[in-house]
Amino acid sequence: MSKEGNTAIVTGAGSGVGRATSIALLNAGYNVVLAGRRTNALLETISMAGEVPGEGLAVTTDITDETDVEALFAITCKSFGRLDLLFNNAGTNAPGVPFEELTTDQWKLVVDVNLTGSFLCAREAFRAMRDQVPQGGRIINNGSISAHTPRPDSAPYTATKHAITGLTKTLSLDGRKYNIAVGQIDIGNAMTKMAARMAEGVKQARGDIAVEPMMEADEVANAVLHMAGLPLETNVQFITIMATQMPFVGRG
Repeated sequence: MSKEGNTAIVTGAGSGVGRATSIALLNAGYNVVLAGRRTNALLETISMAGEVPGEGLAVTTDITDETDVEALFAITCKSFGRLDLLFNNAGTNAPGVPFEELTTDQWKLVVDVNLTGSFLCAREAFRAMRDQVPQGGRIINNGSISAHTPRPDSAPYTATKHAITGLTKTLSLDGRKYNIAVGQIDIGNAMTKMAARMAEGVKQARGDIAVEPMMEADEVANAVLHMAGLPLETNVQFITIMATQMPFVGRG
């Protein structure tokens, strides 16, 4: 369903799933505000979309910085008049080292980006969607397969993604009074820079290294587009999209 004229913010829009989703939304007629730390990467995403019905706007943003996040949402509302969708997508990981070797700084970086950054963006989205007329909008959080089950040596990433599930559930409840629908997409082995190591071989639960099947990031973008296109009376609370043969269900 076309959402021509509606406005979306996509965090982490300079690469991977964020890039693919931004392009898909632009092609569907959304005005898309692309947020990320690297301005050139955001502009490259817009150029990759080509001639599209939606308008793209790059806003350099560090989502761990409260002032930056407030500015991102202020620019969005000033430029397009309202906010209909936030795709809370930006994330990072720590090196895959044994837990006892993990540093406090490595832990805090992942928490700051994956959890606190998502909180800051969702809070500003709530404020914007509460105050606009007509009231309401949609937030989609990027949870990851790690919101369900861990990989070896992944404590910071797994802990924050489990926390995102709690955030999604709470926001879904708290958003009802403002007509804000909140859902979560859990992604497994999309072909992105962060997940590229899966195709080269990654540590398994039993300790060996194995190559894992991958899927195209465009398929994730299509799933986000479906969630975004629903009327606010309908919500996809949780969706899992993954490479069919990746070792997620079953024993290994």
